[in-house]
Amino acid sequence: MIETARKTWRIIEPYHGMIYFAPEATAAYKELGLGSRAGYFASRSAALGPVPPSVVVATFYNFNPATVHASMTDAWTITTPAAVLDARHTAADQVLRRVLGDTATSPEMARAAALLREAAETITADVTGRPLFAAHAALPWPSEPHMILWHAQTLLREYRGDAHIAALLTAGLSGIEALITHAAAGDVPAETLRTSRTWSIEDWEAAIAALRKRDWLTDAEAPAFTLTGAARRAEIERATDDNSVAPYAHLGEEACTELQTLVKPFSRALATELMPWFLPKKP
Repeated sequence: MIETARKTWRIIEPYHGMIYFAPEATAAYKELGLGSRAGYFASRSAALGPVPPSVVVATFYNFNPATVHASMTDAWTITTPAAVLDARHTAADQVLRRVLGDTATSPEMARAAALLREAAETITADVTGRPLFAAHAALPWPSEPHMILWHAQTLLREYRGDAHIAALLTAGLSGIEALITHAAAGDVPAETLRTSRTWSIEDWEAAIAALRKRDWLTDAEAPAFTLTGAARRAEIERATDDNSVAPYAHLGEEACTELQTLVKPFSRALATELMPWFLPKKP
């Protein structure tokens, strides 16, 4: 079931993830007085309430804390979490209707929404150790199927994200070290990870040196795992998968396969429009 769960999550992820790249969202946060970085941090953390920047640092983990503080110090004096949540919801609705057209109100959408809501609702009774998931799980469910699907995937994304942070902490990795091991895994270029999380070259090189000293990385110029490092990263991924499988196990293999089939066209359309790097690479 582990592989099915991971595949299902990955296929549906663009359906939620598009909100971080949609011009509608950027424009909505700008209207509230938030720049692009503040809009990202505020919109994803708004469910927590008007918490101090240090809480956002803790829950977002691998971003440069200085950037989080700079973005969030004044955010809740400029606007409110409720206003940001409303703006995010409205932007998601606009993007989904624009990109998906009539399929946003199709029977396939309704069936996918019902399945994913069922999966998400099975885990909301126990939020222990999952702060971002708990915050979003406390929000009311939307009424329309295309937004139910978006909210359900939001919950499942944060559920998995909280599990991943727990695994990284258990492995003894700091936020920047976690990014470097992600780069070494080969999924995303190191420079993209460094710059998007606003780490300096000096901080990056120091963290690489620390990982080499602990036998996670080789001496290659680009981050590359030693055998020990590869094994430790695999342990992290296994722990993340093990602690994220419950909602998909509830649905079972057949329903998960149906869900993948239903949502794949929606995710592909959204990824093509807003997240082309998420699409499978052509051979």
